[in-house]
Amino acid sequence: MTDSWSVAGRTFTSRLIVGTGKYKDFEQNAAAVEASGAEIVTVAVRRVNVSDPNAPMLTDYIDPKKITYLPNTAGCFNADDAIRTLRLAREAGGWDLVKLEVLGEAKTLYPNMRETLEATEVLAKEGFLPMVYCVDDPIAAKQLEDAGAVAVMPLGAPIGSGLGIQNRVTIRLIVEGASVPVLVDAGVGTASDAAVAMELGCDGVLMNTAIAEAKDPIRMARAMKLAVEAGRDAYLSGRMGQRRYADPSSPLAGLI
Repeated sequence: MTDSWSVAGRTFTSRLIVGTGKYKDFEQNAAAVEASGAEIVTVAVRRVNVSDPNAPMLTDYIDPKKITYLPNTAGCFNADDAIRTLRLAREAGGWDLVKLEVLGEAKTLYPNMRETLEATEVLAKEGFLPMVYCVDDPIAAKQLEDAGAVAVMPLGAPIGSGLGIQNRVTIRLIVEGASVPVLVDAGVGTASDAAVAMELGCDGVLMNTAIAEAKDPIRMARAMKLAVEAGRDAYLSGRMGQRRYADPSSPLAGLI
């Protein structure tokens, strides 16, 4: 059976979401998306051309009729800027499923949760379906869900760091407490990090730098696809319990 997931009434089979920044050109980005099997791509509204026909357009390389575009608010440091950016995105492309991120400061790119919560409430009231980047805090994640987030997206580590998931305990608690999809967003560096996110029970993983800055982005995109699938299978299979001491695979009793 196909293992699918849904967000805001839309169903997808790939649990990997990829970004559209840092690639050397749109051609490489499109090839990475194809290799990854992703059905959703994030698009920084303030940085990527999706509406000016006089300049190279992302939509010429990644077909929005085949791939779901998820406009995001990268580079926004307050709720007002984020809300304005997504209103413009809706005017330009009619998008209502969006990714909200409101950053606290440039050094860590950690989310400003007060501004993030405020923006979530406003956007939800205006009919947007916000998937929200947040701290790895189960209380904050639940507050966002109550405010209208259709998915919560806790960071695994700082954006672009490639450090992998730093706190598995809080990610697991967010998954256990959420009634909406949970996707790790930020910090993934290699395939094993993506597998860990899925083994914790996350519905998906979002990444950009891990693929775009690999020496071979296309091959890394394929590796991430396989890692997400493997991690999901491992989660569904129910892993063995952990023990403090060895336990032999073959019984010791009855040895000759």
